[in-house]
Amino acid sequence: MAESQLNSDPARADIVRLIPALRAFARTFCRNSADADDLVQETLMKALANLDKFEPGTKLKSWLFTIMRNTFYTRAKVLGREAPGLEENVSGDMPMASTQEMSVRAGEVQRALQKLPPHYREVLTLVAILGESYEAAAAICNVAVGTVKSRLNRARHQILQELGEDAN
Repeated sequence: MAESQLNSDPARADIVRLIPALRAFARTFCRNSADADDLVQETLMKALANLDKFEPGTKLKSWLFTIMRNTFYTRAKVLGREAPGLEENVSGDMPMASTQEMSVRAGEVQRALQKLPPHYREVLTLVAILGESYEAAAAICNVAVGTVKSRLNRARHQILQELGEDAN
C-alpha cells in the first residue's frame, strides 16, 4: 500500500463519520431526499478523488460542506440551462395530511424553510441546525462573518413571520 494511501485512511474514516451531517446539509439544497442523497454521493466522490488536496489541520467538515455547496451550485447552473419540467408530484395524487399536531407543525416549518432564499436557508442550516460556528459557516459560504450573522437573523425572522409567530 502506498504511503499516501496509508496517510489518507484516517481522513477516509472521518469522512464516513461525517455522512449524517452531509445528508442534513444536502437537505437544505434539495427538497427530494433522493436528490439530497445524490448530492451527498457526488460530494463524497469528489472529496475522495481530491483527498490529497485536503490540508491537514483544517476542518474536514468545512472542506466537505464547501465541496457540497459548490457541487450544488454547479448543478443548478446546468439544470437552469436544461430547464427540466416541474418535479413536484408526478402521480398527481395529493399527499395525505398528517393528523398529529407535531407532524403538521414539522410540515409548516419545512415549508417555511423552503420559502427562504437559498443563501438564508444555507446559513440557518449550518449554524442553527448543524451547530457550525459563524466563522466556519462564513468559510463554507465564502462570505464575511457579519454576512452570516445578518443572513441568520433575517432567516430566523422570516421563519417566525411565516409561522405567524413574529412579535413585530
